[in-house]
Amino acid sequence: MPHKVFSKSAPKADITKLPKLGMEKKHITADFKHYYSHRLGRDENCRSPHYAYEALSLTISDRLVERWKKTYNVYRDEDCKKAFYLSMEFLMGRSLSNAMLNLGIDDEVNKALYGMGLEAEELLESEPDAGLGNGGLGRLAACFIDSCATLQLPVTGYGLRYEYGMFTQEIVNGEQVEKPDHWLRNGNVWEIERPEYMTRVKFGGHTQSHIDEHGNRRTSWVDTHDVLAMPYDTPVPGYKNGTVNTLRLWKAIATEEFNLQEFNAGDYAEAVAQKNTAENITMVLYPNDANENGKALRLQQQYLLASASLQDVIANWVGRHGRNFSKFAEKNCFQLNDTHPSIAVAELMRLLMDIHGLSWNEAWSITRKTMAYTNHTLLPEALEKWSVNLMQNLLPRLMEIIFEINAHFLAEVSAHWPGESERLTRMSLIEEGHVKQVRMAYLAIVGSFSVNGVAELHSKLLKEGLFKDFYELWPDKFNNKTNGVTPRRWLAGCNPELAEFITATIGDAWITDLSQLIRLKPYAEDAAFRKTWRDLNQASKQRLVDFKKAELDVDINVDALFDVQVKRIHEYKRQMLNVLHVIHLYDRIKRGDTQNWVARCVLIGGKAAPGYVMAKKIIKLINNVASVINNDPDVGDKLKLVFLPNYRVSAMEKICPGADLSEQISTAGKEASGTGNMKFMMNGSLTIGTLDGANIEIREEVGEENFFLFGLTEAEVEALRPNYNPQSYIDQDGDLQGVMHLLECGHFNQFEPGIFDDVIGAIKSPHDPWMTIADFRSYVDAQRRVDQAWRDQEYWTKMSIINTAASGKFSTDRTIGDYNREIWNLSPIDVNSK
Repeated sequence: MPHKVFSKSAPKADITKLPKLGMEKKHITADFKHYYSHRLGRDENCRSPHYAYEALSLTISDRLVERWKKTYNVYRDEDCKKAFYLSMEFLMGRSLSNAMLNLGIDDEVNKALYGMGLEAEELLESEPDAGLGNGGLGRLAACFIDSCATLQLPVTGYGLRYEYGMFTQEIVNGEQVEKPDHWLRNGNVWEIERPEYMTRVKFGGHTQSHIDEHGNRRTSWVDTHDVLAMPYDTPVPGYKNGTVNTLRLWKAIATEEFNLQEFNAGDYAEAVAQKNTAENITMVLYPNDANENGKALRLQQQYLLASASLQDVIANWVGRHGRNFSKFAEKNCFQLNDTHPSIAVAELMRLLMDIHGLSWNEAWSITRKTMAYTNHTLLPEALEKWSVNLMQNLLPRLMEIIFEINAHFLAEVSAHWPGESERLTRMSLIEEGHVKQVRMAYLAIVGSFSVNGVAELHSKLLKEGLFKDFYELWPDKFNNKTNGVTPRRWLAGCNPELAEFITATIGDAWITDLSQLIRLKPYAEDAAFRKTWRDLNQASKQRLVDFKKAELDVDINVDALFDVQVKRIHEYKRQMLNVLHVIHLYDRIKRGDTQNWVARCVLIGGKAAPGYVMAKKIIKLINNVASVINNDPDVGDKLKLVFLPNYRVSAMEKICPGADLSEQISTAGKEASGTGNMKFMMNGSLTIGTLDGANIEIREEVGEENFFLFGLTEAEVEALRPNYNPQSYIDQDGDLQGVMHLLECGHFNQFEPGIFDDVIGAIKSPHDPWMTIADFRSYVDAQRRVDQAWRDQEYWTKMSIINTAASGKFSTDRTIGDYNREIWNLSPIDVNSK
């Protein structure tokens, strides 16, 4: 007789009910040992810290899952309004230290590890970065979902589970070499695979119309090549509040593992081709889209994210409410993080009409009440466009819907501005030309009820420039949401010694209410407080040196001014201007102009996109200049230039506490916001920067006397552009002539003639959009003011304290509060009270 697992007569019980897991040293120790010996099969002879990291992560993850399940159940029972954050990037970094901090068990974990003869630092360093992002956009998304959980808002993040994250950067002979970042090589203990929520995503095929049983014309998308989207869920804990939200990442898999008949016939490659083609979609973050295959893959990624996520939300809705969508817009909001997920506008229309039978007007009303769009760039070339041909081949039903959206929209524009054919052409979702293209940013604007920029200047320039026509049509749709960063990771987590000092001074309320830091300001006048502040900063600098000592063949003087610029390598961010200043300082040393010299270590880090040739040449130039300067006995400790390879989240956690000066030197009007500037400010760095992005608001908060301002304003840049002549600036500036001479004579590339000609030509061109040469003199003068301030260490420390004290505005808790109050309108849910 077969064994009966369940009996109909047995009393019902919650088979998932377990005793609540303890948070003390003894509980953590017991669970750690269980996982280490039973789940991982290790013993005391194992010397790899990786398995100890896994055992600890599993121990912590269990405690997150308890709170995660409760959060999910409370949201379900409350039937609350929810928001869904769609982003192609989530640059999460490491999870273990963040989970320990947000659960409030750092001390107990450290005691447990100490009792077992283990060091927390070694285990934490064993965790690979979840590098599912390129830079600020992805890190902002990670900070946002942290703040949503801390504010107890029901928000789910949706993204893609790339097999390979942002590439690992190596420097070989001064040049960037990209290596695969296989962050999932050893699995990921923080995620849970959820095959029960797998969805099917369509590509290719064609459409056909039919009349349904009610006499309505319907469209079917048929003969498609489908891909399955498998969800992997990661817990996102709030800070000590019991809330654990969800980040759901989709992995593309084939509908069938492989064709067995072809395999048995001997055609092995063809048998698995479909599987490989499907899985390529989520294989690599940002495939090179310089060719048509790359463009198609990029569009597939974006559509997979949008379609799988929307299907997921709608399936949950139908499961609870059936096919009654009358209150769908009241209960759901989709935030599109930049233009990448904008295809979601057309996909929601498709799902509501083709799958759930709503009319065009019903579907369009819901779409325009649920979609909200965040724009992150002022660079027109970064506003994505897809060729109509590509869309028709890959997503034929979506292209039909976009055409229809455009027809309705242009009728609305024409009614508002009769006879203005040029405006119709400018605003059309379809850009005419040799190759017709879909303007995806315009689709996002037309289909959304809210459009926001990410800093006051950025939002202003969107309304006055890129989206002027749309702002004139719908002024109430546009708003600003200045970015922020989470103070948990970017002060409490990455700079624990300074955080403890702040807490001892003003209490710990600042961790969830960063505006409390303003209470530090009076302490800037306290000599003893300044001394401790300075000692803590010095210790952070030493940790940064120790962190990089193994991979850098250069001695760094920790008493020098640490002048730091870490971010994506891009011409508009102007690492080139920084290099010109370094060459100027080198030139001064060689000329003997060293009276009252301030020792300076310039640290530059960042990755160049694999296909961005100019950015890669700038990296090469930085390393060549560094090689000359760092090996010149005349220079010694007066000046060092160091390129920090493989910049990533975990590296920034070491870098920003150890920086003295933060370089935020983009061409005015080009940086949407910047968030690195906020992380540095929060940790006491002073900023040298232009009036660009969030720099403007940082300067307003900290006071102009505590910010090193230089450069043309956005308006001055635009006024100068038609008559810009870099040579005239060179002719009038002896210092600049000296710098250009060293560059042009090949002093930094004696054995590689001509290698930097393109870089030199770009900055000397009257068509240089970044106007690097125009800001050189102002930048050098500002750096002299930096030197002057640094010589008076008491004065510098005062400014450092004031920078931290004034950073309260730049918490993502404030940013998310703004999003919720003005866009999402969610009710916070106190999970612990339920």
